Amino acid sequence: MSDPVSWLMIEPGWKVSGSDGSDLGKVAEVVGDTGSDIFNGLSVSPGLLHGNRYVAAEWVGTITEGRVEVELDAAAFEALGKHEERPPA
Repeated sequence: MSDPVSWLMIEPGWKVSGSDGSDLGKVAEVVGDTGSDIFNGLSVSPGLLHGNRYVAAEWVGTITEGRVEVELDAAAFEALGKHEERPPA
């Protein structure tokens, strides 16, 4: 197993797995302020035909290079609200 890394290392495309070992999808976007080191959560893409889900920072568990484990099982992840794209600045 890889050593844990900071949320600042998370990149789009990293695998996201649930507390039950399920494959929940891939990181679509990291939500936070890197300059102030404030991590709000992740936008996770469960697949092309499904809308992204927002996983708040408090549900993010172990982060290792290429993989993020969240403290939600597959059913709880499916119940999360959809994460819409941020409007252009």
